[in-house]
Amino acid sequence: MRDLIDRLWRIVATGFCFSVFGLGGLALRIVVFPLVRWSVRDPERRAVRVKAIIRHTFRFFVGLMVRTGVLSLEVHGLDKLHRSGGRLVVANHPSLVDVVFLISFIDRADCIVKGSLARNPFTRGPVLSAGFLCNDEGEGLVDDCVDSVRRGNRLIIFPEGSRTPLNGMLPLQRGAARIAVKGEIDITPVRIRCQPRMLAKGVPWYRAPPRRGHFVIEVCDDIPIAPFLEARSHAIATRQLTDHLTDFFSLETRRAAT
Repeated sequence: MRDLIDRLWRIVATGFCFSVFGLGGLALRIVVFPLVRWSVRDPERRAVRVKAIIRHTFRFFVGLMVRTGVLSLEVHGLDKLHRSGGRLVVANHPSLVDVVFLISFIDRADCIVKGSLARNPFTRGPVLSAGFLCNDEGEGLVDDCVDSVRRGNRLIIFPEGSRTPLNGMLPLQRGAARIAVKGEIDITPVRIRCQPRMLAKGVPWYRAPPRRGHFVIEVCDDIPIAPFLEARSHAIATRQLTDHLTDFFSLETRRAAT
């Protein structure tokens, strides 16, 4: 009976947290971001201000999920995300809230989002005001990503392109490797693990696991780009780097399955 009550509470608490998230996004769009646009005229300074607001908002949301017992969280190597200068942060993607975790940790976080998020009334405000990159921007997206990092942003990429399914990792797309190779940017990899899995691909939010999900987020040492640039062409370097990232994140997938 105690386990059943705990599970029911986590379902209710998850719904409450997501309701707060959605309403908060709407409030930011209607009230907060118009004030920022009015008070900060320079687009670059405005984007930095909005990114800071989103970071603090997401940090509150993560704390709310922890305090209500929806999940527990353990983080290692966070100092590697706080170094100065632009970064290319590449992570696996086991759950719906991975980007929320990472943005809550990272100052000046940038990310690539689905174009539909720029049209969703709950997410349109943060996406447009922060200048997040949309994945429907065509061939110029890689150049835009490189430019974002060079301007001092910390660009978050999930190379699987979608959440990791329960039966194993998706084939990695080459976008992250293309950005790293073209911009000659080292990669800061992040491994995310959750046991038991929750908020995974194909699993409704209300299907709570038998016990509270415990997230472990590990920021690993940088993957230097220089060895891959020794390849004969950028295409070969991109393929080799993608293979390396596949091996790197496949280890985490195997660990999560055991």
